[in-house]
Amino acid sequence: MQKSPRSFADIAVFAAPAVFVLLWSSGFIGAKLGLPYAEPMTFLTVRMAAVVALIGVIVLATRPPWPGGAGTLHSVVAGILVHGCYLGGVFVAMDRGFPAGLAALIVSLQPVLTSTLANRLMGERVMPRQWAGLLLGIAGVYLIVHERTAGEGSAMAWVAITIALIGITVGTFYQKRFGGGIDWRSGFFIQYAAATLLFGLAAVGFETRAIQWSAEFLIALAWLVFVLSFGAIWLFYFLIRRSATTRVVSLLYLQPPLTALMAWALFDERLAPLALLGMAICVLGVAMVNWRVGR
Repeated sequence: MQKSPRSFADIAVFAAPAVFVLLWSSGFIGAKLGLPYAEPMTFLTVRMAAVVALIGVIVLATRPPWPGGAGTLHSVVAGILVHGCYLGGVFVAMDRGFPAGLAALIVSLQPVLTSTLANRLMGERVMPRQWAGLLLGIAGVYLIVHERTAGEGSAMAWVAITIALIGITVGTFYQKRFGGGIDWRSGFFIQYAAATLLFGLAAVGFETRAIQWSAEFLIALAWLVFVLSFGAIWLFYFLIRRSATTRVVSLLYLQPPLTALMAWALFDERLAPLALLGMAICVLGVAMVNWRVGR
């Protein structure tokens, strides 16, 4: 007799990786669509303020438990790292002329950095097969984006994308180590509020804060608020809590292939044969990292 899924959680764990990759990959598309109409910190301030307002409604309606002083501090730090440093770095780099393909390539170094830290700091054993899969992922990402890396960003763009890489890497570990016991509703509210304050201060200090309220900007804003800041980030933390960090972040190798496909479908960006080969190599690399050997 065939066994049926034991619970909704079992179904969610099974489907979450594929849904996460699909949603996460759309982030560059939303940024590309909206950045022509607002400066990066201004764009992110509006986005995060909208998320805080929506989560505030959820908090008022459901009354979740709030973390104590230490938990609040951990949520603030996680929010600054995962949302502030990563999103801020990517948006600033793209706004300062950094090619999206090169940005994706650099951020895709995260699985190797995360696996190294997981191996040394958290006792998560990274097997030789997984290391090989991680290296295959880098090779696949390079094949996808190598024709899209022409042009050099400014020094500020290089600093920003480096901050993004460090922020998402360290933030992943911080969330797994300190954020697992915090209710997602109160934790998200604190994280996004901290990121909103960070982006708002940067916008006041360095930008004109002008926005062109076009249809494209509103579509990009709505997509990033509802799909990315709610759906993708919730799934990211869900997977971190239930899976080893090496397996979770290896899924990010699939972001450049899916982003390239979305850009081809929405913006008619050409896909070279080498890019298609790179996509296949990325899929193989992720499979090697996540393949579970029988007990």
